Amino acid sequence: MVLKVTDSPFSQEQVELLNRLLPTLSEVQKVWLSGYLAALHKVEAPMTAGFQAASAANGAVISKEVTVLFGSQSGNSQKLAKVLTGKLQEHGFHVTLSSMSDFKTNALKKVENLLIVVSTHGDGEPPDNAISFHEFLHSKRAPQLVGLRFSVLALGDTSYELFCQTGKEFDKRLEELGGKRLTPRVDCDVDYDEQASEWMNQILASLSETSATQVAAASAIVGGAVIGTGSQTDYSRSNPFQAVVLESLNLNGRGSDKETRHLEISLEGSNLEYEPGDCLGIYPKNHPALVRELIDTMGWKAEELVPIHKNGEERTLEEALSSHFEITVLTKPLLEQAVKLSSGNGLQELLAEGREQELRDYVRNRDLLDLVEDYDFKGVPSKEFVSILRKLPPRLYSISSSLKSYPDEVHLTIRNVHYQAHGRDRYGVCSSYIADRLETGDTLPVFVQHNPNFKLPVNPDASLIMIGPGTGVAPFRAFLGEREELGATGKTWLFFGDQHFSTDFLYQLEWQRWLKKGVLTHMDVAFSRDTSEKVYVQHRMLEKSKELYQWLQDGAHVYVCGDEKKMAHDVHAAMVTILQQEGGLDSEEAVAYLKRMQQEKRYQRDVY
Repeated sequence: MVLKVTDSPFSQEQVELLNRLLPTLSEVQKVWLSGYLAALHKVEAPMTAGFQAASAANGAVISKEVTVLFGSQSGNSQKLAKVLTGKLQEHGFHVTLSSMSDFKTNALKKVENLLIVVSTHGDGEPPDNAISFHEFLHSKRAPQLVGLRFSVLALGDTSYELFCQTGKEFDKRLEELGGKRLTPRVDCDVDYDEQASEWMNQILASLSETSATQVAAASAIVGGAVIGTGSQTDYSRSNPFQAVVLESLNLNGRGSDKETRHLEISLEGSNLEYEPGDCLGIYPKNHPALVRELIDTMGWKAEELVPIHKNGEERTLEEALSSHFEITVLTKPLLEQAVKLSSGNGLQELLAEGREQELRDYVRNRDLLDLVEDYDFKGVPSKEFVSILRKLPPRLYSISSSLKSYPDEVHLTIRNVHYQAHGRDRYGVCSSYIADRLETGDTLPVFVQHNPNFKLPVNPDASLIMIGPGTGVAPFRAFLGEREELGATGKTWLFFGDQHFSTDFLYQLEWQRWLKKGVLTHMDVAFSRDTSEKVYVQHRMLEKSKELYQWLQDGAHVYVCGDEKKMAHDVHAAMVTILQQEGGLDSEEAVAYLKRMQQEKRYQRDVY
């Protein structure tokens, strides 16, 4: 939309300036600017009056106060909450946007319209910045919320059994406390853009008490789709940048059981920026051997055309299975769709009530080829079969470089996943693509995933304790690179672990250089296979419990990156033990101490 003097309150010079500026702004920048102007001037846009007039004409009294709360581990929920906030403000609503950890729970009973955007972390757990609010809401202290109107957007991954569990729990609990739904809860899989957009439009329609058509028209006036599709100069998840691979090196020594790739990628010409703690998303390709065997087993033709989008866009079957559809993960929702394609093949029995554990055991480490071989699907047309597959999701990797150290570049640290299961070789989709088939000069479709929940402290004098075994050390290479460029003076302490000192000490020379320069103050390592007893990072932490406790008391920030299921829990337990042992706290007090650290953003985790 181009501004004109005749239909705006601006002078010719102002209109020219705005018309030059507005097309260059990203969706996030537009949202921020709209909120800033609303807060600065305390006035509503002209369009607001139209909405209020429409509501008044319908005889409806609309509350313009809305609270948007997000619980986010990797940043997706927070990003969507900000987009939602911007759209609500454009429609004249007064919005309070907050992470769940920052929200004052005693204000909840005063909230009239509550919108929750929350992901599910690990095995059905709330993300770190949603834990305290989740516990409060499910405690006896939670108030009755009669008069509250609410809606929940839940983010999740159908490859996990407890899909969108946290969102479901919030939705159920708010109803139990007396709240009424503005709109039904929406559960999103990893490809969430379309569903999130529809949910936001439903929210706007319900809050404004106008028809969905009116809201859609208003959305077009203020800037189009709820979630931007990107452009050639605005690269994003939905419009990835084709980045050139500059270098791919194996960090492990000869004789190691592992292969860890240090990947250097050019961002030149993309205008993409990132900060330490952010992630890079990569759209990978499925293994060609798996694609070929799947096509052969089903008797399909590689060159036949199949749809890859709801709009009817088509690709050859081989390209579709290589680059567009998930074929390496089996989920219960997929099997429930697959059973409709071929009756009498025994799959219905596997999905029967009472066989849940058998189903869990079956889908673990099996893929689409296993499914079509174990259950007779031959004869099902390829177009029908691909219609039940979900899109191939991007893989997110913690960035292991500082943009200040490496302008126009981004570095990743990726372990190649390769194992045997059920009589066949299995490959990590993205890691094997990068390690085995990607060469220098090739391109990768990438985007930056900002993670505001894993960030360096603003104060350069703050001390850091960084715990990252294996590839979990990646963001700490970025942290130290950034601190070196900034000339930060705060102390730093790194705990690193892997299997063998001689072959698996990732970035050893860089740590030694930073230790020599004083950028890295302390480093403790644990190589689990070099001693008769397996020693891990949490054991090194306990060995240094007195000094570590003193760092905590002095205000150090703690960062944990890596495996969520085992390592992160063991590290958390070690910190509880240290607080009990050195601080004289009981278990409840130690847990409360760590919760306060999380609320103060002094204890942050990037775990998966």
